[in-house]
Amino acid sequence: MDARQLQYFLAIVEHGTFSKAAAALHMAQPSLSQAMANLEADLGVSLFHRIGRGVVLSEAGAELLEPSRRVLRDLDAVRDKATALAGLGGGTVDVAAMPSPGIEPLTTLIHRFTGLHPSVTVATRAAFTCEETIDLVRNGACELGLLGSAEPITTPGIDVLAVEEQPYIIVAPADAAFEDGVTLHPADLAGQRLIASRPGSLMRTIVDEITEHSQGAKIVAAVDHRTSILPLVLTGVGIAVLPAAWTRLARRCGLVVASLEPTSHLHIAMISLPSHLTPGARAFLELTRALARRRTDAGSA
Repeated sequence: MDARQLQYFLAIVEHGTFSKAAAALHMAQPSLSQAMANLEADLGVSLFHRIGRGVVLSEAGAELLEPSRRVLRDLDAVRDKATALAGLGGGTVDVAAMPSPGIEPLTTLIHRFTGLHPSVTVATRAAFTCEETIDLVRNGACELGLLGSAEPITTPGIDVLAVEEQPYIIVAPADAAFEDGVTLHPADLAGQRLIASRPGSLMRTIVDEITEHSQGAKIVAAVDHRTSILPLVLTGVGIAVLPAAWTRLARRCGLVVASLEPTSHLHIAMISLPSHLTPGARAFLELTRALARRRTDAGSA
């Protein structure tokens, strides 16, 4: 008796006939019948009663059903454990990340990954442009790169996994003239003091459009480091335009978050080389793929 015979046995139970089970298993029916005959001979009992073209479990077959399922589950657990010991029993996954994607979805990804693989360290390396992120992956400094761009990115020799699109939002001090959760238009920001990034980014382009179409709105601070923006908003220097990745953190800090309409979107993607990835990086990439599917499904629901 072996695991393959037990798999065949459960397939026949599930599908109700030898022919349907053989089709599902992608094997010839005579081969399946012979495998079951060998299993019954090995066990010394009949597992099925043949009725017409179908089968029903014998008393012995019914008694062996749950133990068979348990054996296969235990074998799967052994395989999973062996995989973990072979490839994910330690080591480091190196991920290059731009500032906004480095807030989210990176926080969610690291939280879930370290829960599944506590022996593996996730090491992130700061990158401030798409080009810098791509270079870190291309030259092997990092296996994975998480970036955000104004348009969906493509680059030769690099695999690109689209993760999500983040709209831009307005983040303001708690005493702002508007309430949390409202939708604002550029005209609603007349007279506002704005904190911006340096010229060249999509974020700065949005801020420049606001100052152009909002009477009296002006930039009072321009910073290189995005991590400086929330502290400046907290101290009351002004309001800021940020990708939606910052929403949860901003609200936890007691700030007001408003939607912006019309708005642009930051396209978040995970990049990697098409060549061999370490087991840890491969697991992190698959976790990212699953997160992307869930967020796509949630967006279309």
